[in-house]
Amino acid sequence: MTVYKVLKYLALVIGVIGLILLGRVLFAGDDAITNSGSVQASVIDPFLWLSYFVLAIIIVLVLFYVIKGLFQGDVKKSLTMIGLFGAVVLISYLLAGGGAIYDTNGTQVIGDAGSKWVDAGLIAFYILGTVAVLAMVLSGARNLFTKK
Repeated sequence: MTVYKVLKYLALVIGVIGLILLGRVLFAGDDAITNSGSVQASVIDPFLWLSYFVLAIIIVLVLFYVIKGLFQGDVKKSLTMIGLFGAVVLISYLLAGGGAIYDTNGTQVIGDAGSKWVDAGLIAFYILGTVAVLAMVLSGARNLFTKK
């Protein structure tokens, strides 16, 4: 049996289990789930554990195929790209501000470090988005002016 067939049957089994658990959630009703901690534990917890299981499978498969692809291709180029991504994250972190975020009651919602990482993530997104748009524009311009 190939890996594709195994994963297809595993996805089918997980989907059926998910439908059964969804049926339990719908059958219990909103009010019962909201008002009773024991109903929450018996109905929602299995749903969450199934989600954790699927997430773990996805992470393992992604890591496996990324590492496999890394060593099948050009390792030097891959490591260079990883280094450039790390440089973008470092630059974003250095440019990021900080400062705790408070709600309307004056309670701290996010601390200084968390706020700095959120800012760094946004800056990294802007840098990488700009690079992607420029790459598409330059590629299109090159195709316009290159004779075929």
